[in-house]
Amino acid sequence: MSTAVLDTAPKTADPAPQGVPGLPRPTKPAHVIKDDAEAIAVAEALAREVVGTASKRDRERILPVAELDAFSQSGLWSINVPKAFGGPEVSYATLARVVQIVAAADPSLSQISQNHLGVVAAIRTVSDEAQQRLLFGEVLTGIRFGNAFSEFGTKRAADFATSFTDEGDHVLVTGRKFYSTGALLAHLVPIVAVDDQGRAWYAIADRNAPGLTVIDDWSGFGQRTTASGTVILDRVKVPKTHLVPGYKGYETPTADGAIFQIIQVAVDNGIAEAAIRDTLEFVRNRSRPWVDSGQDRASDDPYTIQAVGRLTLRLHAAEALQEKAGLAVDAAVAAPGAETVAKAQLAVAEAKILSTEIALEASSTLFELAGTRSVLAEHNFDRHWRNARTHTLHDPVRWKYAILGNHALNGVNPPLHAWS
Repeated sequence: MSTAVLDTAPKTADPAPQGVPGLPRPTKPAHVIKDDAEAIAVAEALAREVVGTASKRDRERILPVAELDAFSQSGLWSINVPKAFGGPEVSYATLARVVQIVAAADPSLSQISQNHLGVVAAIRTVSDEAQQRLLFGEVLTGIRFGNAFSEFGTKRAADFATSFTDEGDHVLVTGRKFYSTGALLAHLVPIVAVDDQGRAWYAIADRNAPGLTVIDDWSGFGQRTTASGTVILDRVKVPKTHLVPGYKGYETPTADGAIFQIIQVAVDNGIAEAAIRDTLEFVRNRSRPWVDSGQDRASDDPYTIQAVGRLTLRLHAAEALQEKAGLAVDAAVAAPGAETVAKAQLAVAEAKILSTEIALEASSTLFELAGTRSVLAEHNFDRHWRNARTHTLHDPVRWKYAILGNHALNGVNPPLHAWS
């Protein structure tokens, strides 16, 4: 009989996770895009630059530092800054198309921009003119906002334990965040924190502020290079010039929630576009026809042709709803009210349903149509499904159906929050 030996040696505690230093601010001003057409052209040029190395970055989890610098310096991070403050103020249909173009090349890179663009929109909605001039001015120079919004320990996603205390000309923020996409590589970090009345503000802190620690601990199987990990806040000082009353965007009808949502729609459509692109290339050039098809080429298999037709149709439908939603958002931004905002929310909900479904369908059907050799690690095609499955979890599609049904059946407008 063997005798078990107990290890009674004292255990050494795991070392505390280490924060990652922030990146330097840009040394020269970012380009300022002049109109919608230029925004699309710049996005297409950027996509061509980054697409070739996207799979390697995913496989080896290489953060897109140089790619992100190129992205924000291109002017695409200021495209929703209002014209009155020197920005191009493109249509939200154009903004969504830009996000999709970049996402089709690298969805992690594209996702890093989503909260920045949403915060820019929120500043337009809730900040006074002086704060808008200050913060939009920083955005136009190439400053990137990150994100320290969501928390692990609260009962619901809209509940926040992170808070701040008023210290006169500044506030001190304390709390802990997760899913902090963009914070690691940002220059400024908007933190959702509540005041003593429970109202949520964006406290926009310097990335290297004392007490602000960003930990690179994102372990999700998809969107691997978003660095959507932990932010620890220990009495972080934020000047009141950078304290944005985000709660005002949801006290009355505004387009803020719809804007956050349409950006997510565009990321998912980009993932679907990339999966379909790789399906077509592989079926044309590498797949073998099925033994019973009687065809010499896999691309002539009638069932494959039918399946590709379905994917193409559903992506085009998702893109059409995305464009429609973008125009509805434009109308709500121009004239916010219960009716215009509800129309934007409903249009975005429709787009979100289809973008989720086509991203998941296209990234799974790829393997069915391309065949067994498409699962080889050298192709890394599973990244499309991993990215789709991860990113589409931001908010449940079943609740989008509920929003549409409750409005159609009972005339109930969607709720006002960042997920609607």
